[in-house]
Amino acid sequence: MTRIVAFIVLCFCCAVASAAPFWGATKSSPVDTAPADLKPGEWFWAGDNKALGPMAVIVSLTEQRAYVYRNGLLNGVSTISSGKPGYETPTGVFTILQKDKDHKSNKYNSAPMPYQQRLTWDGVALHAGGLPGYPESHGCVHLPTKFANLLFEATNMGMTVVVAEEGASPVRVVHPTAIIPIEPMSGAEVELRRLQEGEQFRWTPDKAPNGPISIVVSRSDESLLVYRNGIEIGHARIGVRKDPPVTGTHAYIVAEGFMDSEVPGFPGMRMPKWIAIGIPGRGDEANRELDEQMVARFIIPPEFAATLMPLLKPGVVVLATDAHLVPDEAPRNLQIINSDPPAKS
Repeated sequence: MTRIVAFIVLCFCCAVASAAPFWGATKSSPVDTAPADLKPGEWFWAGDNKALGPMAVIVSLTEQRAYVYRNGLLNGVSTISSGKPGYETPTGVFTILQKDKDHKSNKYNSAPMPYQQRLTWDGVALHAGGLPGYPESHGCVHLPTKFANLLFEATNMGMTVVVAEEGASPVRVVHPTAIIPIEPMSGAEVELRRLQEGEQFRWTPDKAPNGPISIVVSRSDESLLVYRNGIEIGHARIGVRKDPPVTGTHAYIVAEGFMDSEVPGFPGMRMPKWIAIGIPGRGDEANRELDEQMVARFIIPPEFAATLMPLLKPGVVVLATDAHLVPDEAPRNLQIINSDPPAKS
């Protein structure tokens, strides 16, 4: 009996000894948290669905943060810890070569590296690890445990990861915003062109002929961008009515069915139904159906709307934000017949 008890105690001690620590926050910060305000170990994650389009990750060594994009739109941000002096994390474009949920280090005494996603065969990977608020790893990118878990489940083999740093990478990639600054498949920087004076919209569907659609609306810029397969195919100047007032980040998805009202300027065409997504910080909005007044807050050029409406199938996601999307794109009066965009101050 004594031997059995000793054996059980030994097994228990071995299990405890081999269990990986838990690093970082246990739950997401609100999605409206500015990336710069995330403390070491903090992160936010807006939810995910692989059917929504390609994913890509940007790791900013300068900021010590990782940015996750799904189909062109920001999906999550996390604090990180990269390689310390002498073990610097290399910059460049990488792809996920291997995934191992319960990886143990081959170099460092079988140290636990949960949710490992290998970027190089000589030891650089994304994985859960210590997060002191500065670079302290041996070259890997440490993530909070829960965030590493979510990312591990969301990624596919071969997904693009760009590691950027001031002096070695474009500024827009080192300091990413709400829309992706790279081509998600190749990792190459993409030019984000603002609309020129007098240009109401731009429509270039041939850049990505097929794939899932996602849309982002900036109230600050009074602009709307359309992404397909992670590539911008549309950009329009819009009007934003101030009543009812709405601020912060909100996410919506096109649902089955239609509203009773017609699309303004298009007799016989009805507006699809929209359902709010309960992203972190907006949990009380989950599954709430938008009323016609809320949808009518956004005034879109009729010609652009005519091309966009047929693409609004169930599952299309729209992100509405106060963040600026395009550098130096100040709001201008929108020239739309029979509309009432707000007066400019």
